[in-house]
Amino acid sequence: MPPTAPQTPPTAPKPHTTPTPHPSQLSAAPQESKPAQALRRVTGAALGPYQSAVVRIGFSATWLLFLLRELPHRRELYGPDGPWSWDMAQRLVSGNHAFTALLWTDSTLWFEVVYAVAVLSSALLMLGWRTRTMSVLFMVGVLSLQNRSVFMGDGGDNVIHLMAIYLVLTRCGQVWSLDARRRQRTAARAVESGEPAVDRVGPVLWAVLGLALVAVTLLGDASGGWLLIFWGLWAVQALWWAAGRYAQGEPRALLDIVANLAHNATMVVIMAEVCLIYATAGWYKIQGSRWQDGTALYYPLHLDYFSPWPALSDILGGSGLIVMLLTYGTVAVQVAFPFTLFNRRVKNVLLVAMMMEHAGIALLLGLPFFSLAMIAADAVFLPTGFLRWLGGRLGRLRERVAVRVAPQRRTDEEQRPRTLVA
Repeated sequence: MPPTAPQTPPTAPKPHTTPTPHPSQLSAAPQESKPAQALRRVTGAALGPYQSAVVRIGFSATWLLFLLRELPHRRELYGPDGPWSWDMAQRLVSGNHAFTALLWTDSTLWFEVVYAVAVLSSALLMLGWRTRTMSVLFMVGVLSLQNRSVFMGDGGDNVIHLMAIYLVLTRCGQVWSLDARRRQRTAARAVESGEPAVDRVGPVLWAVLGLALVAVTLLGDASGGWLLIFWGLWAVQALWWAAGRYAQGEPRALLDIVANLAHNATMVVIMAEVCLIYATAGWYKIQGSRWQDGTALYYPLHLDYFSPWPALSDILGGSGLIVMLLTYGTVAVQVAFPFTLFNRRVKNVLLVAMMMEHAGIALLLGLPFFSLAMIAADAVFLPTGFLRWLGGRLGRLRERVAVRVAPQRRTDEEQRPRTLVA
């Protein structure tokens, strides 16, 4: 027999391993460019949720307090008993094509309905209940009342006028709203039950608004431009609901991207609007001789109409140094603020100074609603960290109040006499 070759024992197969790339290869890997990162950030989320919530709460609360304060005088300001008659208002609106529902009829009942809708929508928008619907009704209430009597407002009313339009395009109910709490509870119930929750209140609200739009369209009371805007808002909301109900994939994602773009662009417009207000106010003050010599604030402090606290006004107006510092400080803060947006610390310092300035205007000159409107506009620049801290403190305060109220309520129920039923 021929000799057999010696056999070697079989070797086990080597496990397949992925080779570790060299650091030079890692650096050469393609990375997302900065424009692509910025685009993904702008389209991927609605930025500034806390800032938009503060703007929503601030302006709706300001308008609500104004309407409640002027409740006894509402007919003289905006209604049929005002000096700006219905015929004069109709003549003006026919020329500038401004929107106001109060010119559809001169009925006193219709005026009361519009005023009540304005009050109710302001309160519900402040609480954040159905913010998409309430923001539209809030805008309708603001435009209807202010455009009915154009000489009844001041600078604060002009800011509210603009912000009422801007809020319609924002997603201002993401935080600090009843909508946010409802979304959390709905998601929790969906996880527990395994079935998606069905929203019935939203479609009912927009169905009612659709019927109102049909009635307005048939009667021909609204101008064509505003009617198209309202129908467009109604159609967008109907499309949003249909995509959320029947097309949860790419159509809903596309609508989210469009909504985020609209929200982020509107927030930029709001910030630019605030900067423009302060820049123009400051540069116009510089051109005035009284602001140049430092005596501008002396005169309003000695006007009876702008002196709710005469003693305090006399103290401040009697000191030339204080008047000069306040005059020059006001101009410096207003002119410098738009240029401080590139430095966060300086911006925050001037932001506090401007808010204190408006608080002083409310106290010394008796213009609380103008000051509240400007403070609400300034709030768009508040740091997110501060707003989160403030929300946490308010949440803990609410929990403490609830803990203290609950035992007292339980004690009252135990002491309440019970009726025996035979």
